[in-house]
Amino acid sequence: MLPKDPVILLSYINTKLRDCYESLDALCEGLEVDGQEITKRLASIEYHYDRERNQFV
Repeated sequence: MLPKDPVILLSYINTKLRDCYESLDALCEGLEVDGQEITKRLASIEYHYDRERNQFV
C-alpha cells in the first residue's frame, strides 16, 4: 500500500528507486502499482520523473 500523502509518497518512491529499482517501470512492476497514478499524485506537488536521474525531481 502506497502512502496517501504526496510528500511522504515522494520520499517513499525516490528511496525505492534509489535502493531497489533501475526505473519507474521496474518499480511499478515490482510493487504492482499504477505508474500513472504515482506520476499524477506527484505532479500535484510539482514533481516529475527524470529518467536520467531515476527519481522524481
